[in-house]
Amino acid sequence: MVEGDSAYPYWPEGRRRKAFIFLVACLGAGAMPHLLGPIRGLFPALGAALLFGGYSLRSMLSPRHQIEEPFNALVSEALTSNSVASDSLPRVDVLVAARDEEAVITRLVQAVADLDYPKELLSLWVMDDGSLDRTPQILEKLAEQFPFLEVRRRPRDAGGGKSAALNALLPQLQGEWLMVLDADASFDPNLLLRLAPHLKLRQWGALQLRKAVEQVESSWLTRSQALEMAFDAVIQEGRIASGGIGELRGNGELLRREVLLACGGFNEDTVTDDLDLSFRLLLAGEAIGVVWNPPVQEEPVTRWGALLRQRQRWAEGGLQRYLDYWPALISAKLSIGQKIDLFVFFVLQYMLPVAIYGDLFAAVVWRQLPLLWPLSISTLSLSAFALRQAGKRSSDGPALPSSTGLTLLMANTYLMHWFLVIPWVSLKMALKPKRLIWSKTTHVGLAVPGLP
Repeated sequence: MVEGDSAYPYWPEGRRRKAFIFLVACLGAGAMPHLLGPIRGLFPALGAALLFGGYSLRSMLSPRHQIEEPFNALVSEALTSNSVASDSLPRVDVLVAARDEEAVITRLVQAVADLDYPKELLSLWVMDDGSLDRTPQILEKLAEQFPFLEVRRRPRDAGGGKSAALNALLPQLQGEWLMVLDADASFDPNLLLRLAPHLKLRQWGALQLRKAVEQVESSWLTRSQALEMAFDAVIQEGRIASGGIGELRGNGELLRREVLLACGGFNEDTVTDDLDLSFRLLLAGEAIGVVWNPPVQEEPVTRWGALLRQRQRWAEGGLQRYLDYWPALISAKLSIGQKIDLFVFFVLQYMLPVAIYGDLFAAVVWRQLPLLWPLSISTLSLSAFALRQAGKRSSDGPALPSSTGLTLLMANTYLMHWFLVIPWVSLKMALKPKRLIWSKTTHVGLAVPGLP
């Protein structure tokens, strides 16, 4: 990790013990209402549904003009490159950690080359993280063709995963802003010019672009992923507008270099550098903005096995950061609104999926009906509403699936995979020692004519 003063309590020790406590507490919370009986036992879930559901609905309905209005007057100016002087634009370093990316790395380099942005203000830094395929040879040829491309390499067993690969690049960078991309990323050529008004505002320590899924109509699985990514952006916009927090999502994140260095760089002791950094920025008092348009595009995951492996990593990193940073999350460093926001979404995202199994077990033991269904139904109803809201938004890049009843039903059913992933990951974290391994998603890619 890059050196920097830690301005917040960070407690990574004893993760198995903390995960075990979390698991037992959630199972117990799901089972305890059964001690009250089949009628009174519904009251806790009904109360939670009203409180958490009401907060979530308020977030989704919060006016977005608080986030977007300051940018609108400047966007039209930034869209035309001739109207924006180079000295008014920040220098941007694009960072990519690439491991076995022969299928997509050429397209990414070409996409950066096609950006309508002054080339003297733009550099692409690729860390070849011990690739075993043709990635090193392809990058060598591309570096000869594109002067803005800087390639570095490190051994495959160097450790630290993607975070360490990105950290190894930081001492060499000079850009005011860093744009972190996955190797399968694609985007519109005017991306950076459209973001120029955002980058001029010091109120943001980081920006996260909405992630848009390519090949949307390939299957119901890809359609559901497209709506899920849009759903996530809508939820985040609402959380920010109602006094909560925004979060990074890895691909398509822009970071102020000075802010990242002050936070100690990327955490090499986590499986999700983006989620961990979101908390570091939050505790450092830096706001994260979410940009709906323009988006960054990425390949969908087309097989359930690969999708579940990806989601297990996301779930583990998401829960791990709460376990690591909880002393700071309840400290005076955060506002009351931020604490409420974190608590509500921690309960709905991580506690509820585990508590349901405690509820089901107790229902069998006491021969009663499950009692958490009011909170579960409230949560699924809110997700369906957010999916519908997301599907109605205008979208640059790939068009979002039409918001028909069947499409929304399939997407909401698809989201229920988290009720399997979260409990399974919580159990693994509580019982098995963790080995930090960069378990990346395999990218298929598209050929780029005339390039390696």
